[in-house]
Amino acid sequence: MRFVWAVAAFVLAAVMIGAGIAQRTVFQGPTAQTADISVEEEAPYTLIDGAVLNSMPGTQTIRAAADGTVFAAYGRTADLEAWLSDATYNEVSIDDAGDIEATLVEPAEESEPTDAAADPAATPATPDPAATAETTEPAQATGRNPAGSDLWLDEYQQDDLLIVREELPATMSLLVATDGTAAAPADVTISWRLTSSTPWAGPLFVIGGLLMAAGIVLYILGIRHVRRSRGPRRKGLPLPVTEPIDLAVDGADKGVISSVTPTRRGLSGGRKSFIAIPAVAVSALLFTGCSADAWPDLNGTPTPTPTETIIAQDGQQQPAVTEAQATRIIARIASTVAEADTNLDAALAATRLDGTALAERQTNYTLRAALPEHKAPAAIPTSPVFPLLPQAFDGWPRTVLAVVADEENKTANIMTLTQQDQWSDYKLSYLANLEPETTMPDLAPSYIGAPAVQPDSPFLVMRPDALAAAYADILNKGEESEFYDSFEANGDDFRTLVAANRDQRLADFNSTGAQTASLVFDSAPGASAPVALATLESGAIIAVSLTETDTATPTDAAAVIKLPNNPTVKALTGADQSATGFTTTFSDQLFFYVPSQGSTEKIRLLGYASDILDAKVIK
Repeated sequence: MRFVWAVAAFVLAAVMIGAGIAQRTVFQGPTAQTADISVEEEAPYTLIDGAVLNSMPGTQTIRAAADGTVFAAYGRTADLEAWLSDATYNEVSIDDAGDIEATLVEPAEESEPTDAAADPAATPATPDPAATAETTEPAQATGRNPAGSDLWLDEYQQDDLLIVREELPATMSLLVATDGTAAAPADVTISWRLTSSTPWAGPLFVIGGLLMAAGIVLYILGIRHVRRSRGPRRKGLPLPVTEPIDLAVDGADKGVISSVTPTRRGLSGGRKSFIAIPAVAVSALLFTGCSADAWPDLNGTPTPTPTETIIAQDGQQQPAVTEAQATRIIARIASTVAEADTNLDAALAATRLDGTALAERQTNYTLRAALPEHKAPAAIPTSPVFPLLPQAFDGWPRTVLAVVADEENKTANIMTLTQQDQWSDYKLSYLANLEPETTMPDLAPSYIGAPAVQPDSPFLVMRPDALAAAYADILNKGEESEFYDSFEANGDDFRTLVAANRDQRLADFNSTGAQTASLVFDSAPGASAPVALATLESGAIIAVSLTETDTATPTDAAAVIKLPNNPTVKALTGADQSATGFTTTFSDQLFFYVPSQGSTEKIRLLGYASDILDAKVIK
């Protein structure tokens, strides 16, 4: 009976394990869904809409093949469409029937009437044959290379074949191209990994393995029972005495037994290990191949734990950049500016700097060309970016505020970046060192961003366009300024340094020229427009520029202003003395926190930077 149950267990185990294997193989179905993208007309760009990428759930694998370099980038759909607004491209989308289709999109033509068209009576000029001959062959149009644009959230490049695996939301799209001039890759496919769970495969393997083990046990018990039941059930007749075999007699005729037969214990032991080891090995192999989707989900859908979050206001627009995007942009700016600093290349610096930051760099290059020992500007720090506040704005220009650690100098820098349009790179316009022990106001998270504050906003304790003039008045007049009580004096190291520097320079000047000349200091708003982004308390962080001008003029008609110990002014003016005097201008980059209207807080200085900007001989 034990053998019957053992055979039944083996049969059931084979059926269950076979059913589990069938679920994981022949009955499992395809593991991926693939869609081919075909275009009827060639274009330098192919835009794959987010609806196409999300027509199936799961991670999207995009494969693009072409001769040469293949490029792909993803970003917000609105940004990609804005970047392509002046170009011809194929747009891949979902039609009304749910099928994937490619449509050629032409740029909108904005034609202006010519003089001839405006005046119908005008006589057309006779074409010049030479000019006609020169323009017979059309010039090869050069497209815009998409590689390296600051607009992309991420980009990829590879020769001949590019494979991108991402899980993009429906609000993002993918751009595929080569170099922006040649046709985009025609061989493009999208595939999605299909989730085909087999929740009963795991239990079938387990139950089958248990039945197999039970069958082995029953089989062993059956063998043991048969062996024990082989003895006689009643006493038999006496056996004759066995005579010893004489191996020396008739050995050649009767044969000789020369081997020793193993004991029964040895044979049975061998059969046990022969049967048990394969069964255990098979079960182990089956269990090893089971993944999480081979088991039923007994936990159900987890309930998320509520956490305190900041919710964007209705109608708020998207943040200008992500954290990863901002880090990459700052690294690109730092790399370009470092090269410009090394080569004293103001034109290269202008590709990544703007406003006061660019003007200070240009002056530094002029001085270092004339004075090799003049100190180079500090390198732009790149990482880490910890507080990041992008402007929440779908249009242009866009602004980003970031605080970046300067690990070499053990300081932190605050900066603003601006992108003028969708085809431009971000440029650094303000850069300053944070004040020691500065407390930053509460900022919106980077994935939400903050709206820009208009220069004439009445919702702050001081309008952004009036901030520079008010602080300049404090530098000029000190406590006598009408704006002195509006600004927090404690922790404002900049005004302390300015006052001390002016006192020292005035003392040095008066030691030799008090009787024949005068030195006057003046602060005024700079040429750069203020940049302001809102904080969570309805206040704003505002970046402004100031100019500090030192004017040295003779008070005696026979006196001359000399520059015996001022090589910087000599290099900028090209003169070492003047009968009319000199003006030296310094630029200041300042960041303030300005509270909202009705707040009892004062305006706080967050960071500052100052450097020489210009020097001239008074005409």
